[in-house]
Amino acid sequence: MRLIQNMSTIAEYPSTECPGGRILKIAVLGGSGVGKTALVVRFLTRRFIGDYERNSGTLYSREVQVDGEQVAIQVQDTPGLDCEAGTTLSVTDQVTRSIQWADAVVLVYSATDDRSFDLIGQLHQHVRDRRPDARVPIVILANKVDLLHVRQVDSQRGLLLAATLGCAFCEVSASEGDGQVCSAFHLLCRELGKQTPPAGMVEKRRSQLLPRPKSPNMQDLKRRFRQVLSAKVRTATSV
Repeated sequence: MRLIQNMSTIAEYPSTECPGGRILKIAVLGGSGVGKTALVVRFLTRRFIGDYERNSGTLYSREVQVDGEQVAIQVQDTPGLDCEAGTTLSVTDQVTRSIQWADAVVLVYSATDDRSFDLIGQLHQHVRDRRPDARVPIVILANKVDLLHVRQVDSQRGLLLAATLGCAFCEVSASEGDGQVCSAFHLLCRELGKQTPPAGMVEKRRSQLLPRPKSPNMQDLKRRFRQVLSAKVRTATSV
């Protein structure tokens, strides 16, 4: 895994660093403390780290295998959002930029926090307002489902919300293992793979559509040169 830079100055991942030139860009959004960074690190490194400093927005990249294809994944880990009950969600410019940049979006809530679950509907609406193109896939992840003794959001509520919003839904635990987390991200990558052809194929298609320039016909050029020369000679003679 490689940390590229702070999200405030997002730069494109050089396609030359990925064998197929394939780049998938994913933004991870959610409330504060839901485990976004833990999920991103678990997906990209297969490791779990329990404590993190407050996230200011970090862009990570790594090459991974998705259904046998080598692709470059960029994951934008965004700052956590807070919203009191009954108030309108306030989204920072940083988060909005990451939504506009991404090819796909992951919305994360904690199964132990009702307020983080309530944010998902507003976040989904914000994404659709900024990206009305329905081709942008969105998956909802319920994190920390292993903490049964403090769970506040059951599976049925998550499934119902995802069905209402038209999103895929997965329950995961960043601390329990990487299988569920990787499956969720790979699901999103497959959805992107159906929509976005590899960069090399796009360039190949473009080259097939562009007409090949014709080589100069030397005989034709010589003929035209003789015509011009003859005209000059006739002009000089008449004078």
